[in-house]
Amino acid sequence: MNTQEVAVEGSVGTPVAVERGDGQGVFRVLSLDGGGAKGFYTIGVLKEIEGIVKVPLCERFHLIFGTSTGAIIAALLGLGRSVDDVHALYKQHVPAIMRRWTARGKTKALKKLAGEVFGELKFDGFKTGVGLVATHWEFEKPIVFKGSVEQAHGQKGTFVPGFGCKVADAVQASCSAYPFFKRPRLRTSKGEDVEMADGGFCANNPTVYAITDALRALKQERGNLRVVSLGVGTYPEPKRAFYKRVINNFITVRLLQKTLNVNTGSMEQLRQLLFGDVRTVRISDTFAKPEMATDLMEHNLRKLEILYQRGQESFAHHEKELREFLL
Repeated sequence: MNTQEVAVEGSVGTPVAVERGDGQGVFRVLSLDGGGAKGFYTIGVLKEIEGIVKVPLCERFHLIFGTSTGAIIAALLGLGRSVDDVHALYKQHVPAIMRRWTARGKTKALKKLAGEVFGELKFDGFKTGVGLVATHWEFEKPIVFKGSVEQAHGQKGTFVPGFGCKVADAVQASCSAYPFFKRPRLRTSKGEDVEMADGGFCANNPTVYAITDALRALKQERGNLRVVSLGVGTYPEPKRAFYKRVINNFITVRLLQKTLNVNTGSMEQLRQLLFGDVRTVRISDTFAKPEMATDLMEHNLRKLEILYQRGQESFAHHEKELREFLL
């Protein structure tokens, strides 16, 4: 695949490289929804996709966008990690984080994990184009952490990859589903102190953002785009024990889940209206059986592994078109 290297002022290490499409001009985009623990479903789909291409997904997708749990997965894939690596990390850490009762406990565990996984890595370390979506809480607008100046829609002269933040901090910001996680503060390379929140508040489904980057910033032709948009599935609401602490928590979980679902659906409708001519495979099935009841705070590993398996099954419904996109 052809690449164009761009040296970015203020970056450290090797120049940022953004894929410019394969030899046939095809430009592949991967978009990953938010959804907390339900990211196991996404990982199940990705396992099958990786099985098609037989290479790390950063070598087949030219741009990978993610929100919240999708941002964790996008960052790992963008660094060249295998889907099995991502799955192993989720099995080891997600149940433990989601099982914690307090926002302080969840936040501390998430920050520790992000630090262990990503260390001091900055945004010039990615092997393909990335976009990690978070929310600028005080300005009430999206903020997208990107690795290359080529993805900038303006202010290219002062662009710094990831606003100078560490990948670990950007991932934590994208995953901070308030009020279940505390809102972190990040300091940018310009010295700005920014209060952040979960990217799901503005684009739980980041596909529109990813396509816009490909078309407007990276100047790709609409007919050359092949977009794979992965959700986390839709499930019945789980039942909870009826004592006060859990009832209050249940109501808040339901409200947050409803907010994210509405956002996801509206962003998908917007994609169809604005970019209906861009070839896109959207995978996010609905499961109605009571035994599939779950939410973004699920911590039962057995159930989460069932979501992983459901993701693998959902892949099968789109395998023919995905093969055409990816091979």
